[in-house]
Amino acid sequence: MIKKTKSLIAKQSKAPLFDVLMAHAKRDVVSFHCPGHKNGRSIDAELKNYIGENAFKFDVTVFDEVDSLHDPVGPIKKAQELMAEAYGVEHSLFLVNGTSVGNIAMFLSACDPGDSIIVSRSSHKSIMAGIIMAGLWPIWIQPKIDQNLDLIFNSTYDQIKDALDKYPEAKAVFVTTPTYNGVVTEISKIADLCHRRGKILLADEAHGPHLLFNSQLPESSVEAGADLCVQSTHKILSAFSQSSVLHFNSKLVDFNRVKKIVSMLQTTSPNYLSLATTDLARRQVFLNGEETFNKVLEAARWGRTYINANIANMKCFTREEMKKLGFDLDETKLTVNVTKTGLSGYEIESILAKEYNIQLDYADIFNLVAIMGEGSNRADTEALVDALKDICKKYKGEQKNQLLKIPSLATEMVMLPREVFLSSNTKKIPLAKAVGHVAAQTLTPYPPGIPVLIPGERITEEICDYLINMSSKDIRISGQESEMLKTIKVFTN
Repeated sequence: MIKKTKSLIAKQSKAPLFDVLMAHAKRDVVSFHCPGHKNGRSIDAELKNYIGENAFKFDVTVFDEVDSLHDPVGPIKKAQELMAEAYGVEHSLFLVNGTSVGNIAMFLSACDPGDSIIVSRSSHKSIMAGIIMAGLWPIWIQPKIDQNLDLIFNSTYDQIKDALDKYPEAKAVFVTTPTYNGVVTEISKIADLCHRRGKILLADEAHGPHLLFNSQLPESSVEAGADLCVQSTHKILSAFSQSSVLHFNSKLVDFNRVKKIVSMLQTTSPNYLSLATTDLARRQVFLNGEETFNKVLEAARWGRTYINANIANMKCFTREEMKKLGFDLDETKLTVNVTKTGLSGYEIESILAKEYNIQLDYADIFNLVAIMGEGSNRADTEALVDALKDICKKYKGEQKNQLLKIPSLATEMVMLPREVFLSSNTKKIPLAKAVGHVAAQTLTPYPPGIPVLIPGERITEEICDYLINMSSKDIRISGQESEMLKTIKVFTN
């Protein structure tokens, strides 16, 4: 954790971008600039009556007073410097298109076309965009599945070491930590391994911008020494949706290249209210993170303990269980396994939303995922627990013996994904006849949400059978181009 001296606390108490925007809004400046609503004057009356007009006064465009995201010299520059100081890194860049754009930027910044990168197959879908745009060879790590917990794990230290031993030419390693379920991998050991071998470590820490600021939470990737790390300040902290930050702390990557790539990928019309909330989110978590997340953790632990002790057909895995498996756990994520209820996670998620006004972040066949953040409290957890108890009394399903499983994804990469993705030399053929062909599309069954085919891969009989089986069960397969998955797009010479 960052040592908080009096002088550092005094600096971190400032919010330069927010202060400038607030001062500008209070002056009631006559607007002859974009956007067209002119300080909220023309906003739809129904919306304006509900949220008021003041927020729209922060929705300005680029001019000297408020600075430019693409060439910051004023308050944005100061806000980014404070962000870097708060996280103990060399540089931080504000992102306005979420961690997705940060992931893409990391791939483009760390690697040259034709390089290879080690990455888990269970990574976020933006990873495929980064691989395609950067023209990289992916070296896939098969995700580990725990069928007792109905859970998919991200890359372990041993898996990454084995991959580096087998593919020493890899330029970089990409990890996701924490996962959607809050599972944190052995990030310090992985960082040390990568740097001993001269490899760049990229970290998708979308769900971990708070880890550094509470002593009861697992280690953060920035603290562990990741070269580049992206965090979603909107997922757990208080920033608006789409607000994220890219942290730079590397001797292996050129920061000027990172800046140019981030600028290339981002809009020239950023939302300044979102940027201001990023500035404020940093101030809040730096000054109050220990106290705030102590309360969030207390509420989450109460909920986890209560569910495990009092709701017979539901279970939350614990931090102790994760540590026995070689991982750690951000306890602010509540994963509730519901397989013994006979209902799917999807069904319970829908019941919670429609009957109890409780909206979860994510569900699959086996689990519910309740994400707690800076604004969560004990009352929220109690409402969720009471609803789950009630659902168990009111609804009875027929228990199914379903197993979470995926085929072997260590398939042959025949062509660069970019080359196939951009090619017009493709055709559709019956799925049953696709074995041996080179895939020209990405297909991702939900669950488990892992791509079983990507452009440039040889289609194996196992994967073909798996897709046919998934399709026959009416399981949604993202990427299919028709109502039913009967054909598949393949590359033709």
